[in-house]
Amino acid sequence: MSGSDRVAAEPVAASAALGEGAPPPPPASARLPDAPPAPANPPRPGVPPARAPRADTAPPRPRTSAARRALGAVDLSPRPDGHRPFVFLARPALYDDTTTRLRPVAAWLRPRAAAAAACAVLGLGLIGGAVTGSWLTGESDAAGGSRDTYATAGALWHSLPVDALFPPTIKGGGAGPGGADRVWNRVAVAPDSGCAKAFDPLLRKALAPVGCRRLLRATYTDATKSHLTTVGLLFTKADAAAMHALSTRFGREGLDRRTDLMPRAYAAPGTPAAVFGAAQRATWTLSVLPDAPVVAYAVSGFADGRAVTEPEPAAEAMRAGAASAPAQAGLGHDAKGIADRVERSLRKTVTAAPEKP
Repeated sequence: MSGSDRVAAEPVAASAALGEGAPPPPPASARLPDAPPAPANPPRPGVPPARAPRADTAPPRPRTSAARRALGAVDLSPRPDGHRPFVFLARPALYDDTTTRLRPVAAWLRPRAAAAAACAVLGLGLIGGAVTGSWLTGESDAAGGSRDTYATAGALWHSLPVDALFPPTIKGGGAGPGGADRVWNRVAVAPDSGCAKAFDPLLRKALAPVGCRRLLRATYTDATKSHLTTVGLLFTKADAAAMHALSTRFGREGLDRRTDLMPRAYAAPGTPAAVFGAAQRATWTLSVLPDAPVVAYAVSGFADGRAVTEPEPAAEAMRAGAASAPAQAGLGHDAKGIADRVERSLRKTVTAAPEKP
């Protein structure tokens, strides 16, 4: 077979391989037309053509009547754009007609206010009646009771036994330095007397405005017999106003802390207090009672007869960190402890005294 015959036979063989009777492929112009097809609805003049949707955008969902929501409901279904929905809260209703309404505040305030006003008027009436009754009688029960107590305290110097005023033993629980317990034993009792030789001249002058009716004194020693303390009760002739004025003056001018106004000790001969003279006075305390005609005092010193060149008030000797010899020995605690307990016993006796018929 010649070369031309082989060339002519190759298309025939290809046709046979593809199948007998297969139509030949269309020409290139039929598959790809030279011009695009005309649109079904041509655009009108003057109107811009519609933009074609993007390939990555999902087509919108059709709206149906079944998708309608009730008024006030919130659509929480996810959207294609991925943003969280905005939620708006409705304003709360102030009240609901279907629930029970509260009564106004004035509905229950008015009865309570009226009751309070009635109680106030009743109370004022009772107080006014009591005050009027006091004016008519000339004095109140409290004032009368105070005057009776004051008079009773002024008469105790001759109606009370000496052991009631100055007990043979005085127990001072927690009265010593650092809260230690103390016990004091009586070693001498002075007979009741006047005040002529019982005080130094300056103290006698300071006490002169209230007068001197009687002076009672006793001297105690501690359990170790190392200290001596004289305690005294001066019963005055003054009324309550004069005693209050003297108490105010002593406190304002600090007369109870002056060394030249220190009380004297009672040195009884033949007793351990025989050596307790003026030079042995170390600490003292003095109190003018404003509610009784009484001046209470106490003065302490060493029982061995040693002289003290710089005495100090008991309040200073009891102060924390005091370094003087009387303070270190606890003499301030002795004077203050005995004076307080004698004064307390006097007040207790006055309170328990029977009323006059």
